[in-house]
Amino acid sequence: MSENAVLRLRTQRLARATRPFLARGNRVIRCQGCLLPHQHCVCATLQPQTARSRFCLVMFDTEPMKPSNTGRLIADILPDTLAFGWSRTEPDAALLQAVQMSDYQPLVVFPASYADTGRTVLTEPPRSGKPPLFIMLDGTWTEARKMFRKSPWLDAFPVMSLNVTSPSRYTLREAHGEGQHCTAEVAAALLEQAGDVAAADALQQHFTRFRQAYLAGKPHHPAHALCDEDN
Repeated sequence: MSENAVLRLRTQRLARATRPFLARGNRVIRCQGCLLPHQHCVCATLQPQTARSRFCLVMFDTEPMKPSNTGRLIADILPDTLAFGWSRTEPDAALLQAVQMSDYQPLVVFPASYADTGRTVLTEPPRSGKPPLFIMLDGTWTEARKMFRKSPWLDAFPVMSLNVTSPSRYTLREAHGEGQHCTAEVAAALLEQAGDVAAADALQQHFTRFRQAYLAGKPHHPAHALCDEDN
């Protein structure tokens, strides 16, 4: 697997850490590309794509270091994906510059119910005009709400409020509420509705393989027992 923006951000975040980051399953020997246990590595199955749409991930603190993070899957499939750490008081200058790219239309992906009155809200991605730059706030639901509320540099951009009707298949973390989807699932739906069907299919397939491999690496999960039987 070639290095992508999320993996670079992970390296930078680890370099700043004052103590080891201990995620669940921290004793597992992991592939440093997909962050899955070596025996379940999915790097060889990757099929990067090109798309008219582009993504900018704004990631909350330790999110890039979590093996369960799915924002990384977007960068696996779309190599031009951008990724930055979030700061309330000192936003990254490169991030502020990236969201002002004149060739793209920035859209903040978030539920319409959180948008202030008068703010432009879209319910489907535009298929004409400038290509969309989907700004995704990547973290737990509580963290994402904090980023949305406390990032004034986002306020000038329209909100992209997507209705994903299919149930989430994530299950790697507890959802905050019914109907919520992980970052990769939302991104795949955005790509499909924006007309980037091949990229949407590739991301959905990558997410499915990642999810299966992640669960297979859990010693008390039925998928782990099935994997052992196959070996």
